[in-house]
Amino acid sequence: MKLMTKELEKKFEKYPIGSQDGLLGNSKVIVKYFNPAGVGTWLITEGNKLENGDYELFGYCHLGDDQNAEFGYVMLSQLEELQLPFGLKVERDMFLPKDCNLLDAMKIIGIEPPNYFQKDNLEEIEI
Repeated sequence: MKLMTKELEKKFEKYPIGSQDGLLGNSKVIVKYFNPAGVGTWLITEGNKLENGDYELFGYCHLGDDQNAEFGYVMLSQLEELQLPFGLKVERDMFLPKDCNLLDAMKIIGIEPPNYFQKDNLEEIEI
């Protein structure tokens, strides 16, 4: 399965890194990548195409532990090169609803949103 498509490339042109700063749970999820053989979910909200054709991606990275999940960067090539059990590769979720925000995506796949996503806590965070 191709992790990057022409459709995704067009979306990332509209959502370069930094374009959704401060939106937290309201950030639009552009693509969800996941490990089909175990833990590992990347809810990607922004990305930049590099001169070498690779993509620098930004989003919420969940590696099986709600307490240690965090926003971060990952290279598309890193996801493509991951060696998983049984010869599997990281896959792209083709069934995540379009125009899904980060909070809704987390609820759909069973990830506990971090406390700072709660409306009461957003006022305490300087964005």
